[in-house]
Amino acid sequence: MLSQEENDLICRVGPGTLMGDFLRQYWLPSTITSAMLPSPDCPPLRLRIMGEDLIVFRATSGTAGIVANACPHRGASLFFGRNEEEGLRCVYHGWKFDTAGVCVDMPSEPAESNFKNKVSVKAYPTQEVNGMIWVYMGSRETPPPLPGLECNTAPQSMCWEPQMFFYDCNWLQAIEGDIDSAHIDYLHARLSAEPIPGAANGGGFYNEDRAPKILVHRTDYGAVYAGVRKWDDETLHYRLTQFCMPVYDMIAGGGPTVGLQVTVPLDDDHTVQIRFLVNLKEPVPPEGHELRDPYKRIGGYENMTSNPLSRWRSYANRENDYMLDYDVQRGKLFTGIPTDGKLQDIGIVESMGNIYTRTREHLGTSDGMIIAVRRMLLSAAKALREKGTIHPTVDHPELYAVRPVEILLKPGVDWVEATEQYRRSDSRVRLANFVTAELI
Repeated sequence: MLSQEENDLICRVGPGTLMGDFLRQYWLPSTITSAMLPSPDCPPLRLRIMGEDLIVFRATSGTAGIVANACPHRGASLFFGRNEEEGLRCVYHGWKFDTAGVCVDMPSEPAESNFKNKVSVKAYPTQEVNGMIWVYMGSRETPPPLPGLECNTAPQSMCWEPQMFFYDCNWLQAIEGDIDSAHIDYLHARLSAEPIPGAANGGGFYNEDRAPKILVHRTDYGAVYAGVRKWDDETLHYRLTQFCMPVYDMIAGGGPTVGLQVTVPLDDDHTVQIRFLVNLKEPVPPEGHELRDPYKRIGGYENMTSNPLSRWRSYANRENDYMLDYDVQRGKLFTGIPTDGKLQDIGIVESMGNIYTRTREHLGTSDGMIIAVRRMLLSAAKALREKGTIHPTVDHPELYAVRPVEILLKPGVDWVEATEQYRRSDSRVRLANFVTAELI
């Protein structure tokens, strides 16, 4: 478990906090997709990331800009600004700012005044890749490279539209759910080996061995861990999940699609998790480039407003107990919560409170990856603050060229060595069917 001081350090992400300063070393997906800014000079959007209130807009040239949601004149919200002629103009007194935050017009001041040359609004660099607008909120004049994740390096034709999930809790709770292999045998389990007709994802997992052994292997980019379960009398099933510093995880799913989750803190109490999917064999179908509502079957997303905390929320939520059905719990699903989207994960991690007090924990052997990730995050963040040490993933995008894996191995096999070729995204090797070890 963590001490109360460590819990606060790792969870708080606002400007000037230990973890907030560390996360700001990296590019992050802004939670604003390209489709949300459909055309040049379209209406701006409110944005919240790591406790900062921002505005995102698409300029006349098509470039996306992200600036502070406060005009530097007297603090009026730029959400009401006029998006016109390559800049965002505050409607209070007409001051206008470009995507770099430069004041390009100040009509309320005398024509001969050079005051506009002395004023700017805080602006953050952006990059737009495969349907997502990324933002760099760090202090470098020249930002580091964009992480070399497959969702950034693959052709757009192979990439699905990013999928969004909202959590009413701290970011660490969301990511710890993803790197916990043991919970799939309970939270995401069905009670029968047969898939459940009509249920999303067939009703979830069914494993005979429900006590996986967790093996953790540290890497330059973070860690990979194996959840090892008995497959038959002579074979072990290895499910390998990747954690890439500081907010990326990749969960094995098999087949010709590679998935990535990015956990983005909106503030200390709210999180958006983004799922990127990349096809490896063929372009995605046309509908793959449209917004996919993961909760459509059970009521869909709640109505979204201009408030960034209103986006990507499921109709099934804590107010209706996440549509928990005790009859379904008794006869079909271990939890009784629908398997749609990430609803089961959201319901459980939100039940811990906005920021769980980890001094109350009693961690077991199945929590090895969670312990390792917490230590890595705290160690890297403290090294930055105390020694100025930059984690290697900041400046080496190639470290992110990895994949998750599912594979069957004989007992005694070195799993790290045996899976090396499958864990590299640049190897052009992928397990399509781990039973036959067929490669594509």
